[in-house]
Amino acid sequence: MTKWVYSFGAGKAEGDGTWRDLLGGKGAGLAEMTKIGLPVPAGFTISTQACDYFYKSGKKYPAELKKQVTDNVAKLERTTRKKLGECRRKISNIVSAL
Repeated sequence: MTKWVYSFGAGKAEGDGTWRDLLGGKGAGLAEMTKIGLPVPAGFTISTQACDYFYKSGKKYPAELKKQVTDNVAKLERTTRKKLGECRRKISNIVSAL
């Protein structure tokens, strides 16, 4: 199975500044900054290979991409101890109550 998604955060990163071709400039920079101890919020990068696949496959995503993104969102939520979209739901509830 091809790896399409690479995570960073909590002082650990999959990749570093030399992985520019795979992670893109921003992804490689975030991985490098994480590895050297700069305060970078946790996150993940979808590889440039996924982009290449998308355009070479008639604008279809790789089959494994959705699961890898879902798994990395769960990892991000564990790392940050927050649920993505949680704030938006709270704001919606406040607006609905007006």
